[in-house]
Amino acid sequence: MNALMNPVYDAERFGLHIAASPRHADALVVTGPVTVNMERALKDVYRQTPDPKIVIALGDCAMNCGMFKGSYAVTGPVERHIPVDVRIPGCPPRPAEILAALSELRK
Repeated sequence: MNALMNPVYDAERFGLHIAASPRHADALVVTGPVTVNMERALKDVYRQTPDPKIVIALGDCAMNCGMFKGSYAVTGPVERHIPVDVRIPGCPPRPAEILAALSELRK
């Protein structure tokens, strides 16, 4: 995600910005599995993001828990807790793949 904002990928040219607060965001990007400690925080942030919102599961860990599957601290993938609109596979996904998926989403 951070590489998307550097001069090579320059996601801001497409109108994409990283918001510091969920109240100012149009999309919620989750980059890892949901853990016991973060489950409540994820649901709170989801409620704070204004409608209409898009939830993006970024990477294998967010989609299916990846290498953390079966861990005592993991309660499951993102879609078990909140509805997911876009899934971007990879471990981690390359910036170009993320940008392509976000560009497709804009259409």
